Amino acid sequence: MPSPRTNESTLVEMGVCGTVTTPAVRPGQYIPRPDGSGAVLPGMYGVTYNVRCGDRAFGWAGDHVEPGVSIDDDAESGRHHALHYLNCIGNAALVTSGMAAGATGVVVGEHARILVQFEPEAQELMAPGDRVQVMTMGQGMTLPDHPGVALKKMSPRLFHAMGVHAEGGRLHVRVAMELPIRIMGSGAELNSEYVDQDLMSGDRALMAELGIDRMRLGDLIGIRHADHHWGRSYREGAVSICLCIHGDSIMNGHGPGILTLMTAAEGRIDFTVDPGANIATLLDLGT
Repeated sequence: MPSPRTNESTLVEMGVCGTVTTPAVRPGQYIPRPDGSGAVLPGMYGVTYNVRCGDRAFGWAGDHVEPGVSIDDDAESGRHHALHYLNCIGNAALVTSGMAAGATGVVVGEHARILVQFEPEAQELMAPGDRVQVMTMGQGMTLPDHPGVALKKMSPRLFHAMGVHAEGGRLHVRVAMELPIRIMGSGAELNSEYVDQDLMSGDRALMAELGIDRMRLGDLIGIRHADHHWGRSYREGAVSICLCIHGDSIMNGHGPGILTLMTAAEGRIDFTVDPGANIATLLDLGT
């Protein structure tokens, strides 16, 4: 099958830097469960040693658990937004300070911070405050023969690894699972180039019935009737292709995080379900 033509030869590659963050815990507060009880749980920011792309998204004793290393820059400056808006999934990263200096990694998600996965041996040496440089490329990427399809957070490396092909004027993509639009929650208010949208996982029986509780970090996800062009909204016939980037949550309106990669308002994307469609395999990240 022919691969769609891209404008990748015109893309600008730029270096942006971030600092490994410190883990965050809500000060003096419990994370509320739907039944009114609460818990103190780890999950966001810092270095996570035992959770990686390809691992389960559900079942951790944590909340919004992030794989790999979480990096950011000054939230009050344009550097923070450059790090978020210019980064694309599959971009290469380099540790430039600390005991793991010289180690290379791959951008695997964008949550409240940028998520980068390194080899386990490198992550064991990394500490909050270490600097990481990302060679960003992908913003501005288009498909000239498919103007109805928009790419979001998509690096050329990931696009080609996904094996997207064109047939009958439509694009065809493999995804690990399909999510119904009715369960998409927190993050609908954000634009689709900045941070993710959580699915709502509070109905555990529904998660099991639909097989969603088998979701893995790094899974490619298909959502019908989801238009993610200028935000995340319902549009009959639209299709969006997304990526699971963080783990489950006990909070109402929250659950595993789903980051937009491709969207077509007029349904110019078809997808088929293949449980192996995960960036741990597609980008050769290991598990």
